[in-house]
Amino acid sequence: MELTIATYRLTKGFPREEVFGLTSQMTRSAVSVPSNIAEGFGRMNRLEFKRFLLIARPSNCELQTQLEIASFLGLGDSSLFDQPVALS
Repeated sequence: MELTIATYRLTKGFPREEVFGLTSQMTRSAVSVPSNIAEGFGRMNRLEFKRFLLIARPSNCELQTQLEIASFLGLGDSSLFDQPVALS
C-alpha cells in the first residue's frame, strides 16, 4: 500500500501529457500489487494466496521498470525516487 501511495505522489508531478501514458500505467501497476495480495489473502486458502502472490509479482516488476523510465526521462519530483518505498 505504501508503494501505491508513493507512486500516486510521484505521478502527481508528471506532465499533463503523461496522464494517459506513463501515469496511467504506473498507477494501475501500483494498485494491482496490493489488490492481488489482498484478494489472495481473502480466499483463505494457502494455495490460492500463493497463486495471487505470484500474480502480484509481475505487476511489481512492471512498476519497477516504469519507475526507471520515469527517472531517466526526468519526470516527477526526483527526491521521491530516493525514497526506499518508491523502489521496492
